[in-house]
Amino acid sequence: MIINDSYNTKQKELILEEIKKQKGEFTIKDIYTNLKNKTGLTTVYRFVDKLFKDEKLNKFIGKDNITYYEYLEDCSESNHFYLKCIYCKKLIHIDCDCITELSNHILKKHKFRPSKEHIIINGICQECFNEGE
Repeated sequence: MIINDSYNTKQKELILEEIKKQKGEFTIKDIYTNLKNKTGLTTVYRFVDKLFKDEKLNKFIGKDNITYYEYLEDCSESNHFYLKCIYCKKLIHIDCDCITELSNHILKKHKFRPSKEHIIINGICQECFNEGE
């Protein structure tokens, strides 16, 4: 039996395009709903799981006990992290040498090696902060 890989690849491309459109966190059902029957729910689940295992997505359980994901931008730098706005849910990619210093401190003082690709600092972005004034 021959499997049509191009069809599967087209579905994956559609899913990835939809994920990249998301502003902040999303659920698998959000992606499936937005694709409007262009791919099956099982395909979305499998591909999202693969992206998570490939460290392209951050995954967490919300207060509502629902699994949420966030797309992590590709970066060749080793000193990057993310800032996440608690209001608008925007995820901002940052390249900064201070994260290396912080990682070294955590390793030396606390005997723990953080994964720099997945450091997310929650706070309030400038736009939301300005709106609150």
